[in-house]
Amino acid sequence: MFAGDVSRLLAAYDLTQGVPAQSNPAEGRVQQVLKAAMGLIGTPYRWGGTSADGFDCSGLVGYVFRNTLGIELPRVSRDMASKADAELIRDRAQLNPGDLVFFGLRGRVSHVGIYVGDGQFLHAPSRGKDVRVDRMDSGYWSNRFVQARRVEL
Repeated sequence: MFAGDVSRLLAAYDLTQGVPAQSNPAEGRVQQVLKAAMGLIGTPYRWGGTSADGFDCSGLVGYVFRNTLGIELPRVSRDMASKADAELIRDRAQLNPGDLVFFGLRGRVSHVGIYVGDGQFLHAPSRGKDVRVDRMDSGYWSNRFVQARRVEL
């Protein structure tokens, strides 16, 4: 992702830059989640990591929701994908920013990220890579989408 794209995404979720007041409180909470998540771009991947020193995919998602909104999510991606009190979304066209997006093979979830809009999601990809935003519809991720969950904010 180019630096200009990151700057544009950060500006879109920067609550201090004159974003109009939200009529729906949940929209404001989604912006808080996205702003916090975008602020972690560049944090190194660390297997089992759950802090700003380094994250794995589920550690990143859990950290953002816990520290931004006080929402506790299950520790691992496959348990997050089974979260009964979060709305199941199977169609990518129905995604909203802030949704949890799950990837894997043959229906078995092995990765999670946060949907940021425009076909993109933020995640901690793998060893040797930092937290970043990737497209869901191209490359490695294009045929690995399993489902999404919308956590009630």
